[in-house]
Amino acid sequence: MKILEMAHMTVPLLMMLFLCTLSSNSSFQPALVLEMAKILLENYCFPENLVGMQEAIQQAINSGEILQISDRKTLATVLTAGVQGALNDPRLTISYEPNFVPVMPPTLSSLPKEQLIRLVKNSVKSDILENNVGYLRIDRIVGEETAVKLGSQLMESIWDKIAHTSSLIFDLRYSTAGELSGVPFIISYFSDPESLIHIDTVYDRPSNSTKELWTIPSIVGERYGKEKDVIILTSRRTTGTAEAVAYALKKLRRAITVGERSAGGSVKVQKIRIAQSKFYITVPVARSVSPITGQSWEVTGVSPNVHVIAKEAVAKAKSLLAIRNSIPKVVQSISDKINRFYTFTERVPALLQLLESTDFVSVVSEEDLAIRLNQVLQTVSEDPRLTIKYMPEYAANVEEGPEDDRVPDDPGLLMEYIDTLLKVEILPGNTGYVRFDKFVKSSAKLEEAMAKKVWVPLKDTANLIIDLRYNTGGSSTSLAIILSYLQDTSQKQHFFTIYDRIQNSTTEHNTLPKITGPVYGSKREIYVLTSYYTASVGEEFAYLIQSLHRGTVIGEITSGTLMHSKTFKIEGTNIAITVPFINFIDNNGEFWLGGGVVPDAIVLAEEAVDHVHEIAEFHKGLNSLIQGAGDLLEDHYAIHEVALKVSKVLVSKWADGLYRSVVDFESLASQLTADLQETSGDHRLHVFHCDVEPESLHELPKIPTAEEVGYIIDALFKIELLPGNIGYLRFDMMADIEVVKAIGPHLIKSVWSKIINTDALIIDMRYNTGGYSTAIPLLCSYFFDAEPLHHLYSVFDRTTTTMTEVMTVPQVRGQRYGSSKELFILTSHMTGSAAEVFTRTMKDLNRATIVGEPTTGGSLSSRTYQIGDTVLYASIPNQAVFSAITGKMWSFSGVEPHIAVQANEALSVAQKILESRLLKRVQLMSVLTKTLQPKQCHLTEDLFGERGLVQQRAFCVCSLFCQAELAKKMAKTLVLVASLLILGNVFFSHASFPPSVIVDIATIILNNYCSPEKLVGMKEAIEAASSNTGILNMPDAETLANVLSSGVQHTVSDPRLKVSYQPNYVPAVPPKLPPLPPEQLIAVIQNSMKLDILEGNIGYLRIDHILGEEAAEKVGPLLLDLVWSKILPTSALIFDLRYTGSGEVTGIPYIVSYFTEAEPLIHIDSIYDRPSNTTTPFFTMPDLLGQRYGATKSIIVLTSKNTKGIAEDVAYCLQNLKRATIVGEKTAGGSVKIDKFKVGDSDFYVTVPTAKSINPITGSTWEITGVTPDVEVNAEDALATAIKIINLRAKVPAIIEGSATLIADNYAFENIGADVAAKLKEQLASGTYNMVVSKQSLESKLSADLQTLSGDKSLKTTSNTPALPPMDYTPEMYIELIKVSFHTDVFENNIGYLRFDMFGDFEEVKPIAQVIVEHVWNKVLNTDALIVDLRNNLGGPTTAIAGFCSYFFDADKQIVLDKLYDRSSGTITELQTLPELTGVRYGSKKSVIILTSGATAGAAEEFVYIMKKLGRAMIIGETTAGASHPPKTFQVGETDIFLSIPTVHSDNSAGPAWEGAGIAPHIPVPADGALDTAKGIFNKHLAVKETTS
Repeated sequence: MKILEMAHMTVPLLMMLFLCTLSSNSSFQPALVLEMAKILLENYCFPENLVGMQEAIQQAINSGEILQISDRKTLATVLTAGVQGALNDPRLTISYEPNFVPVMPPTLSSLPKEQLIRLVKNSVKSDILENNVGYLRIDRIVGEETAVKLGSQLMESIWDKIAHTSSLIFDLRYSTAGELSGVPFIISYFSDPESLIHIDTVYDRPSNSTKELWTIPSIVGERYGKEKDVIILTSRRTTGTAEAVAYALKKLRRAITVGERSAGGSVKVQKIRIAQSKFYITVPVARSVSPITGQSWEVTGVSPNVHVIAKEAVAKAKSLLAIRNSIPKVVQSISDKINRFYTFTERVPALLQLLESTDFVSVVSEEDLAIRLNQVLQTVSEDPRLTIKYMPEYAANVEEGPEDDRVPDDPGLLMEYIDTLLKVEILPGNTGYVRFDKFVKSSAKLEEAMAKKVWVPLKDTANLIIDLRYNTGGSSTSLAIILSYLQDTSQKQHFFTIYDRIQNSTTEHNTLPKITGPVYGSKREIYVLTSYYTASVGEEFAYLIQSLHRGTVIGEITSGTLMHSKTFKIEGTNIAITVPFINFIDNNGEFWLGGGVVPDAIVLAEEAVDHVHEIAEFHKGLNSLIQGAGDLLEDHYAIHEVALKVSKVLVSKWADGLYRSVVDFESLASQLTADLQETSGDHRLHVFHCDVEPESLHELPKIPTAEEVGYIIDALFKIELLPGNIGYLRFDMMADIEVVKAIGPHLIKSVWSKIINTDALIIDMRYNTGGYSTAIPLLCSYFFDAEPLHHLYSVFDRTTTTMTEVMTVPQVRGQRYGSSKELFILTSHMTGSAAEVFTRTMKDLNRATIVGEPTTGGSLSSRTYQIGDTVLYASIPNQAVFSAITGKMWSFSGVEPHIAVQANEALSVAQKILESRLLKRVQLMSVLTKTLQPKQCHLTEDLFGERGLVQQRAFCVCSLFCQAELAKKMAKTLVLVASLLILGNVFFSHASFPPSVIVDIATIILNNYCSPEKLVGMKEAIEAASSNTGILNMPDAETLANVLSSGVQHTVSDPRLKVSYQPNYVPAVPPKLPPLPPEQLIAVIQNSMKLDILEGNIGYLRIDHILGEEAAEKVGPLLLDLVWSKILPTSALIFDLRYTGSGEVTGIPYIVSYFTEAEPLIHIDSIYDRPSNTTTPFFTMPDLLGQRYGATKSIIVLTSKNTKGIAEDVAYCLQNLKRATIVGEKTAGGSVKIDKFKVGDSDFYVTVPTAKSINPITGSTWEITGVTPDVEVNAEDALATAIKIINLRAKVPAIIEGSATLIADNYAFENIGADVAAKLKEQLASGTYNMVVSKQSLESKLSADLQTLSGDKSLKTTSNTPALPPMDYTPEMYIELIKVSFHTDVFENNIGYLRFDMFGDFEEVKPIAQVIVEHVWNKVLNTDALIVDLRNNLGGPTTAIAGFCSYFFDADKQIVLDKLYDRSSGTITELQTLPELTGVRYGSKKSVIILTSGATAGAAEEFVYIMKKLGRAMIIGETTAGASHPPKTFQVGETDIFLSIPTVHSDNSAGPAWEGAGIAPHIPVPADGALDTAKGIFNKHLAVKETTS
């Protein structure tokens, strides 16, 4: 088709040219199409979508591209399809109606009153339903005038019947007609009169006017008010004005909509005849824009809050109202329960207040209400026990609590009863064992019997196991008795406290003063066994054992079921509230809120007893290990007194039982590290577990060979020469001095020589984690002079008990950098050890500026010592570093930077600081050079005599001394005046100028400079300057003027300030525009402006001088005729200010106003005028000559470095109003107003910016800095770039509309897809896509919007990369590929490890399954447990998931793994385990742990989800990515934009699956620690077995 050759035309035009495809042998004239286009341009309510259409169609007709169609009805059908498709507006229709007679229906208000009453009665129905629910059906919405006319009749027959109902069903399902003025009339009845509400804005295209609709302050009859519930019913037939009512009430949160999505009609539609033909076009001529959302219901319709088919809407509304009517009662009932029973009484008032003030307007079901209430309670209480749930199966009130067990009095029956509660044994190794299945309320007889049954047999055992694996609760009163047996009678111990809210009593439970049986005491070890079944009081006992440090808990995490709550069903609902009425407070004063007890050793319940023996054996040697760690500390730690203190604390903690939670070497290392660091305050102390001897015990630096030197330098060092002659040196490890000596010559040549001549140096230590400290003195020496030597720091070595002063070295290889040039050091949290010492030294000696993050706080020297002959090692700092300045020991908390910034920003910050300092130094030297050379400074002569005449050539020394002398004399003067006076005190031998010149210049600046805040203190400085009687002697006046200009500009940092000497200067008076004949005015306008209409109906306007308002008004009619009338119809405008260097300030609002709407007025700029000390705000203008360009069509402003002054202000205003895109170069940074002042009676003049612009949006200005373009290109390329941007923007609406359609039709979650599509269209309509400047920015914004709207990271733009052709691999290549793709290992205790980072397609995996089994699967098949590592698995196809899952289940039973819903096909597929597999299954008995991270995504998440849901694996790591099933790629129309859309989702019938949310692990740990955690758990679960060959 020829359409493809017209890609430069607008999208609407291209779609309309669809008719080109029809047959060509006809005679109907194509002028019909032009007439249709004209009607659309003048009447269609979205004119911005029609830019360029008429001209483009004419061009297409002239080129013969529109082929004529003879059949008129066919043509009408084709035109309808084309225009609807082009504008994505189904309301536009073209019809051929040769017999159509237009009928103008009379306005309702003009009808006789009786006829009006009949009409209203036929279109309105009202009723009172049960429960005093009002019902109002309106099929035609009357206008305000009609309503007022029938006011009393409407009140009596309709409104009065329903005004006093408790709630209202407002039925608009059949409402298809109405008058717009009725919208505010209806809505006012549902709002309060106190504050009027802006409810709608209607734009009428034929009149090009906008009308705002507000609620009415005074209406006939009573208002329904805003408190009572209103339900609006809608259907697919609801259209037009009824939609406006429904949308407004919904968005005002005044009504809930129920039913179907409405039609998406229009507020006003007209049928217009096309020229003199029999063709008619139906056009929406007005549109509604909600002031609340900025969007409209038109085309898309009103989406209901509750979706049901229309015929079920009334029933649904009734049930919904029943629910909403129950809300106050439910809230009151819940408040009563909380007030009566909740145990945290201090939280009750806040809870009740929050419940009372909560907004329930969005609640549409009991389940919604339960969720909302639960959120409210959890927000304030933070108590997981206080919950509200929707429980439809819940039958009756439940009160959790102990059963009323009756203890038999008969001794024989009592013993039988005890046998049902417990079991006692003596296990091998003299380990006592008692199993409690229930804790019963104690009595004297029961305690006596229990003493004989339990404590007498166990009294001489070595250790005791208390088995609670089958204990589901009982009475808390028995806890104190059992715990008393486990304490020494000599000490009173507080166990726990119970606060009972119902009884309002607090009971403390302590050791009993007297017990019946023998005391077990506190010295022997207690091991408590738990399982997932351990609940209630059983959990309390386990919790107390841990909090009292009385024993070790081994087994599974307990159930988390506490008995201290009551559950109530709220009457008449399916909502239940659980209220805790008892608080359990441990001996530390902590409230236990349940959640399950986490054992010290997590093992399978059935293996817990076996693990007790291992842990008990480990505990026997625990004391010696702790003592050994303390001894090492005392012998080696740098600070001996701290070591003594820490050692005593360790022993004390062990004696107090605080190490009973330690169950192996790994947990002991962790506990020792925590205690060492907490007690000493030194985070460098560290104990770790290592199966092999660490290398650091015997590691010595290796001297590199000659061949290795180059590789070492390349690996360790990176150098760069930055702008401004700034050197950059990065090295990531501190090498040993012997290594440095070995690589020294090569290092000097390839690294140091390249940065030695820079003006400043940045040393990057952000990635340097340390190393050897031996080379630090040498490194430091390069940054100090050779003499004198500098004391860097002192080192105390604990091992040798010696103190060593570390000094710079007198000789170094190569040239020193010296002590004067700027040095910056960059740091991060990674900077450690020897790198920190270097950094701290340079900071301590004030030799460097430190930029970045605080360092890690490492040590100069830490040595590793083995604790006994175990696998535990202690890293102990054995050296302390003392400051050379203060003599105090350096802190080991890290080096604090001078300038704290994030590490990734440190380099840029250092560069900016250095560039600024170097620039100021150059500027100062330039001024001093001009002033002091080659003349003689009087201070030099005074101080040095004749010798000074020689030395003055080293002018830097002299000038610095001059400045020092002046600083003493003028300490209180302003920097500006001080810099001038420095120059004023210099004596020369030629022409003379009075000192008053400087004072006069300063006075002019003080009184007129537009930024007086920079001149604070100027007045006092001027007074000081006036007393200076020195004579300014300069070679000539121009030299003095140049020197003064440089000084002023540098001091105030404003290049616009200038001092000049102009003896012949005559101030010019700007001419006013004289009366000119029309032909001369035309010539003036044509010389200052250039106009063109570019291809694609793009306007081009170049203005080289911006007229003021007064001049513009004089030439206004000519401007309109010659310029504006040609620009106005264009579809977009390129506004060229690249050559604009002059203008008048009053022209700013004049120009900007043409690109905004008339209302509301916008504050666009404020001009502060210093001489008058006034600020003038500039607003857009309400009235203009001619039409506005409007606020929607694209504008590109072109700029260059020559754009200056008023033109910059215009560009800056339009840019920050988001009304224009700036393309080109950064502007000059001029001023809105500059004046030239004569200095006293002299011929000197000062040019001063006397006014400045302050933008109200940014609070800043473009002056001095210039306007930074949105798209920065060379000025000569700006026009071509602007044309590309405009052409792209013309395609954007079709791209967004097409994207919305694709998402609505294909996204896996239909409701979300529809919502995303609707909101995406709303964003398009609101103009958020108007500022895209490239395909990349469009794709980036579209992706960001899609992910924000959907919460789905996989819904985004993508590229259409073609799939690679399948490779033909040989069997050998497959084997090598598999080895790379999979990683397997078998750890200690026969724990298997399998890692793969991508799932393959089933059809691709199937042929090589046997190869995978042989080379991967069989390596882990016979392990006792398996770790599947998916931390780096990014997903892939899900087709192989069922097969992989099947390996972890038995073959005898087929299991449904998941149900996948495919939106594209509308099918549901069950994933089931496969009956036959390649290789042997792992089975369902052996334990599996899956490792996850935030990167785990897609297919990997589906596998994790299935394994977790079916309880087949424990998940350890981080919450997964929350991605999606593999998305499909869709092309958006015929464009080069492609979307990635997930079309499949997992079964969510029981709640959300994993898409968008991720899968939370059972045990959350950082990803990099997940493997160690998993190994630790399995090592505790699995018995150690000898490996057999």
